[in-house]
Amino acid sequence: MGVPLWVWAVTVVGSIALMVFDFYAHVRTPHEPSFKESAVWTGVYVALAVIFGVALTLVWGTGHGGEYFAGYVTEKSLSVDNLFVFLIIMTRFAVPRIYQQKVLLVGVAIALLLRGLFIAAGAAAIAQFSWVFYLFGAFLIYTAVKLAREDHDSEEPEEFHENRLLRLVRRLVPSTPEYHGDRLTAREGGRRLVTPMLVVMIAIGSTDVLFALDSIPAIFGLTKEPYIVFTTNVFALLGLRQLYFLLGGLLRRLVYLSEGLAIILGFIGVKLVLEALHTNELPFLNGGQHVAWAPEIPIWLSLTIILGTLTVATVASLLKTRRDGRAVPVAAVPVGAEPGSEVGPEEGVRAASAVGRPSGSAGPDEPTA
Repeated sequence: MGVPLWVWAVTVVGSIALMVFDFYAHVRTPHEPSFKESAVWTGVYVALAVIFGVALTLVWGTGHGGEYFAGYVTEKSLSVDNLFVFLIIMTRFAVPRIYQQKVLLVGVAIALLLRGLFIAAGAAAIAQFSWVFYLFGAFLIYTAVKLAREDHDSEEPEEFHENRLLRLVRRLVPSTPEYHGDRLTAREGGRRLVTPMLVVMIAIGSTDVLFALDSIPAIFGLTKEPYIVFTTNVFALLGLRQLYFLLGGLLRRLVYLSEGLAIILGFIGVKLVLEALHTNELPFLNGGQHVAWAPEIPIWLSLTIILGTLTVATVASLLKTRRDGRAVPVAAVPVGAEPGSEVGPEEGVRAASAVGRPSGSAGPDEPTA
């Protein structure tokens, strides 16, 4: 699959154009999107992803088309799991709901930039060293086992731990604990200070890097084409803002999502190891020769397993929550709260799913609205 430079350029420019459109059409004027608005634009972005996949299939064949759709479904599923943490971060920093769209859009832009660097590094490593698949596969299997063993039903919230980038920003840049609308900086006492809006944007974008540690190897387990890896990540993240408001309380109903993702990551990890064995070049393994018995898992089987696992996990989750009669709050907003009102840590959410998914109340040195 040879992708001309101009196609790469058009894809990158198109991705930027979609984000700019999203900003001016929906985010520039602060508001909390309605369910209808979120549903319509979620559908639009999913439709764009499908149309792109069909076009890619027509141009480069069904093999690469299948890789794209399998990768898109996997990345989209992992991005939904990420929404748990984004919801927790929003609550942790008490971001007013009318400004959460802007936080998510800028955070996604940061995430796409950082993921682009990850994809470039991963593609370069694979091109030079085929044994990298062993590392990717082992890491995904480890992540799957750890994710499956997590206590997802625990009601005890975990403390939010800031990453190094966020701590560095706090230490080097003077900041204010008060929100000033949706402004990133404000002048207080004759000094220019950054507001919590900028800090939480950095938190969203940089936290996504942790998720890229499993999502990027996972997509490379389905395709070796950097262009497909990049476009699946773009389409998975572009509609994330709308999906955040659309799912809202439904996120807490997906109690088996992490188990489903654990199965998917484990499957892709095994697939990567088999692929590495099939193309083995390590001198201490089988004399540096390819392992003949290692099967190649076709992309149609990968797509079937991924879709089947997600379907079972979703249906089982909804049946369980219906049976348990769990109350599902809408987007972690307290009953009776006014639209756009701030959500304090006391109305926090459960930290359900993923490795190290945090939740908790504000610490003594953290900003609150």
